[in-house]
Amino acid sequence: MNNKANFHLSCPIPISRYPRVTMAHGGGGRLSHQLIAEMFQPLFANEFSKAEHDGALLPTTSKNIAFTTDSHVIRPLFFPGGDIGSLAVYGTVNDLAMCGAKPLYLSLSLIIEEGLPMETLWRIAQSIKTAAETAGVRIVTGDTKVVNRATGDELFINTAGIGAIDHALAIQPSSIQSGDQIILNGDLGRHGIAVLAHREGLAFESEIESDCAPLNGIVQALLQARIPIHCLRDLTRGGLVSALVEIATTSGKRIELNEPAIPVREDIRGACEILGFDPLFVANEGRFIAFVPPDSAAAAIETMRAHPLGAGAVQIGQVTEGEARVLARNIFGGSRILDMFSGEQLPRIC
Repeated sequence: MNNKANFHLSCPIPISRYPRVTMAHGGGGRLSHQLIAEMFQPLFANEFSKAEHDGALLPTTSKNIAFTTDSHVIRPLFFPGGDIGSLAVYGTVNDLAMCGAKPLYLSLSLIIEEGLPMETLWRIAQSIKTAAETAGVRIVTGDTKVVNRATGDELFINTAGIGAIDHALAIQPSSIQSGDQIILNGDLGRHGIAVLAHREGLAFESEIESDCAPLNGIVQALLQARIPIHCLRDLTRGGLVSALVEIATTSGKRIELNEPAIPVREDIRGACEILGFDPLFVANEGRFIAFVPPDSAAAAIETMRAHPLGAGAVQIGQVTEGEARVLARNIFGGSRILDMFSGEQLPRIC
């Protein structure tokens, strides 16, 4: 979601009287009640949150459910292509989708630093609402806390999500098999470079926007097409390489990449060369890989390309016999071993 979206609704809390969040908003008094009752409850109202209870009672008819949680500490709060609000929703939705689940319900907790402009909080709250509607999930419970100035870096968001699993597939690293093909849904590196460029004031010939997006729709399309998916993984912190190393380690399988087949836009590649980054390690927020049997690879690519978030889908590698590791083969036939960085290549990007 673009952070330049038209937030046409005015903040329900009078900004002229309360221009910034104060410690009083984080206690149990009238201001705290006003923040929740006047800003968040009307924005996320549904039959579950209206109960105003300590938790939400949620119905489910599925045999299995997926449950995940995540914290979002990105800096800056707004960046080209998104913001901390949309990132929090999409990140949690995508984690559920990678389990093969249909995301249904989210919780939302905000840790707000004293002094955050009320207008900024309202803008982020509206972004969260729009992102939840886009992803087709409902925010059913939540909390707010205010911390002392200079202790919270403006705003942290914690989310948890519940999704329904209505199929018999075991979508997990232990399910991958030798011969599986690895399908990527699009180009790499946009989120990490967009955030870094905006944070550091770097100017490129054209503005680079994050690929921040919900992946549950394209995953549901694969499931509805009856693609026998063995494993899914979104390519967030540490990018493609970290995801593959984790899967290779967990599954005990060898993974070989065809590096020339991996799509990276020229502006991203150029930015990475200038900054000294490898785009295979740069974070994404709308990209994922699918491990599928070789006889299902063509159908998986066709299904993904029919979805807006999979127009650039391509096969980038396969699972092979051998020691559990990740290899990248170049255009000349040589190869290099890929491993995770010992630290964060790009800090505070999600």
